[in-house]
Amino acid sequence: MPHIPAVFETIPQRLPKTIPARSLPDVRPWTQFRPVLWLGVCFLMITTLTRLALLIATASGVPVDLGNYAFVFSVGLGYDLLAFVYYALPLVLLLWLLPRRWLASRGGSLTVSGLSFTLLFVAAFVAVAEWTFWEEFQTRFNFIAVDYLVYTTEVLGNIRESYPVGWILSGLSVLSIGVFLGTRRWRRVAQDASTFASRSLFAGVWIAIAALGTWTVSSGMKDAHSNQYVNELAGNGIYQFFAAYRLASLDYERFYRSIPLPQAYTLVREQLSTPDATFLSDDPADIHRQIRNPLPERKLNVVLISVESLSASYSGTYGRQPSQTPKLDALTSQSLLFTHLFASGTRTVRGLEALALSVPPTPGESIVKRPGNEDLFSLATVFNSRGYVSQFLYGGYGAFDNMNYFFANNGYQVRDRADIPKESIQFANIWGVADEDLYSLALREFDAVHAQGKPFFAHVMTTSNHRPYTFPEGRGPWPQGTRESAVRYTDWAINDFIERARSKPWFADTVFVLTSDHCGSSAGKAQLPAFRYHIPMWIYSPAHIAPGRVERMVGQIDIAPTVLGLLGMDYQSDFYGRDVLQQPAVPEYAFIGTYQLLGFLRPDELVQLSPGQRVAAVTPDFESDVPQPSRPVNAQSELQAIASYQTASHRFKTGLMRRSPRPDISLPAAR
Repeated sequence: MPHIPAVFETIPQRLPKTIPARSLPDVRPWTQFRPVLWLGVCFLMITTLTRLALLIATASGVPVDLGNYAFVFSVGLGYDLLAFVYYALPLVLLLWLLPRRWLASRGGSLTVSGLSFTLLFVAAFVAVAEWTFWEEFQTRFNFIAVDYLVYTTEVLGNIRESYPVGWILSGLSVLSIGVFLGTRRWRRVAQDASTFASRSLFAGVWIAIAALGTWTVSSGMKDAHSNQYVNELAGNGIYQFFAAYRLASLDYERFYRSIPLPQAYTLVREQLSTPDATFLSDDPADIHRQIRNPLPERKLNVVLISVESLSASYSGTYGRQPSQTPKLDALTSQSLLFTHLFASGTRTVRGLEALALSVPPTPGESIVKRPGNEDLFSLATVFNSRGYVSQFLYGGYGAFDNMNYFFANNGYQVRDRADIPKESIQFANIWGVADEDLYSLALREFDAVHAQGKPFFAHVMTTSNHRPYTFPEGRGPWPQGTRESAVRYTDWAINDFIERARSKPWFADTVFVLTSDHCGSSAGKAQLPAFRYHIPMWIYSPAHIAPGRVERMVGQIDIAPTVLGLLGMDYQSDFYGRDVLQQPAVPEYAFIGTYQLLGFLRPDELVQLSPGQRVAAVTPDFESDVPQPSRPVNAQSELQAIASYQTASHRFKTGLMRRSPRPDISLPAAR
């Protein structure tokens, strides 16, 4: 039977060969994108755990309520998914463009694995960064994070001095590697049946979703809850960061409710028609006016100290027990005290803008950091016209936040950390020298100007009351690294400065204005929590300024004209602020805001202007962290708020804020 083997030899050629199931090709067309699914699961787990951790950290800020939790996690999931669509784009594009045969190669596999691991590690790193940002600002990433990305020296230095960066990075690396290796089977790409056309369809749909999300979703959509902590927790840090970047420059007339410009200027001129003011033109776009004071002029020196992050709530004078500012409290009985002063914003540059320019906090970036901010009408403009030497003195490097450029181009001589001899610096951290070293620089500068026989005006900006909250040893029984200790050191340093100044020949003829750039904390349950804008101010000059208390509401932009009024100075003004000591009892108001939300604050109402031409009103709470209940919008307050912000934005945009020449600007009607 020799023919039988031959027959059986042909059978295997006719029957299909048996193939192990695990090596069968995957006929589904898009399994090449399995790493995207893997990354999505990891990303959503990280963002959900981050949200949970921040919720726990907020504690009583979010009342225990299933409705609150449902809002936070359901709305949050929506933002997480959209953020992931953007976040995964590099991986989607790589898997789309990488041919199957390259993907099957070792080089292609390593490329995909490398990008996948990088995205996993960055997501974990962002989660830790969000925790530290929330700890400082009680908010998701916003325009502050965008700003900080520009100034990497100070920000990275601050992080190194405040946190154990090496241990954090090591822990993140170990965790990321563990997750990456432990889940490798879930991201492994099998040989599939995809074609470039089918992969293009997947990538095209992905890109279309990203584009649709960009045009239809905004960061403000989550702000539907009365508790701002809930709104912030419902956001996504990565999404919020890029949303803030897009909105860093906001054109008022495009994003906010407007009225015809002639009407807006008419309202502002009425608002500024104070008893000491006479307008110098009938031009409706001109707020230039002559200020005449009833007091005789006194050419006194002025030292304006804006303390970093000094909330009124730190001081016993303002009700804190035990007080963290005992030295400042001791000056209260000899000072003119302002009990209801409100900062313009939540950043140092907003405080500097208000104190130097006396303008409302226009939307987007502060004028201090914008192009075209040279030769503006400033407080130094007035002092220089009266023969003063005006200076800006800063404890850090003034390139940060564009401070040196702004002040140098608006009438101030600028001195900063670079002007302090290294051998005379007793202590410094990444933000700047200790306050006492800054005050030593100030004393030398004042002595030099006084020796020339000239009066001086100095704006001194401190840095010690800022994280990492470190200062020279031996100044008091306060531990390093806490906000409370930094406030105590700040208080000590101001007293030490004044005591050293007493021995100077110019001391008796000097007015010391002691205030803050903004509060130590800006977040709260309300979108614009009024109590988070309450800052202190002492005006101390025993020989010239009678002690007393100013109980009426005052805005930070009112400080400049009020100080000039105390000097009895006649001058021409473009300020939006008013000398509150020369005014009748009403109206009282202040401008407060963030880079996006603009507030017009009165004792019983807060009008809020926001993008999308939205206007709302709430009843402000000046004492505690509670939601501020909605109330009907008062028509007159709404018009005043719109007119002030709209004209301030228009004046800067068109050059009307410049000292000279004054451009001839026609006033088009609003849309």
